[in-house]
Amino acid sequence: MSRILIIEDEEAIADLEKDYLELSGFEVEIKNRGDEGLSTALSEEFDLIVLDLMLPGVDGFEICKKIREEKNIPIIMVSAKKDDIDKIRGLGLGADDYMTKPFSPSELVARVKAHMARYDRLVGSNAKNNDIIEIRGIRIDKTARRVTVDGVEKAFTGKEFDLLTFLAENPNHVYTKEELFREIWDMDSIGDIATVTVHIKKIREKIEYDSAKPQYIETIWGVGYRFKV
Repeated sequence: MSRILIIEDEEAIADLEKDYLELSGFEVEIKNRGDEGLSTALSEEFDLIVLDLMLPGVDGFEICKKIREEKNIPIIMVSAKKDDIDKIRGLGLGADDYMTKPFSPSELVARVKAHMARYDRLVGSNAKNNDIIEIRGIRIDKTARRVTVDGVEKAFTGKEFDLLTFLAENPNHVYTKEELFREIWDMDSIGDIATVTVHIKKIREKIEYDSAKPQYIETIWGVGYRFKV
């Protein structure tokens, strides 16, 4: 049974999320303090974390950062704060998704299932030989989920790796942000595609010689992005 950790200080919300997730077949643990949630996330094995932003002890940003230093499991950040800067900061620290309160528990369940299904498909390969993509100094090892640029390994979050791999596997094809969101996150954008922009920015910082003048991932103004070969 898949295990989910909810780090949420509002007990009523946490209990409601737990009820819906357990009805969908997940095993759920709740922590109401940030420091306790971080300790549990790092010491135990979970398949996904639902992380509130405003928490006593340690805030969600710091928790996300610490988890990403050690683990690559999906993280869904939730918050009552609607400011884009908080969303961009959370995604930039490695969160896979950002949901603004209030939201329906059924939507949370849908997003949890989508993230976990995609993560399982991508890391559950039993291929004997590593699947490698090599383009102009970039080497993407799909089996080991590792990226090197001119021989130097770069650290990628799960969604950053997925997005880079998808673009590199479909070179010279222009994709809109909505198309990339559906492909990588397995769901409709629901009017929010800021996550795509944030992830493209983070990828460029890792693979481009000058992220202000990208040589790999190009912006096609008014349309979207393409990987140039």
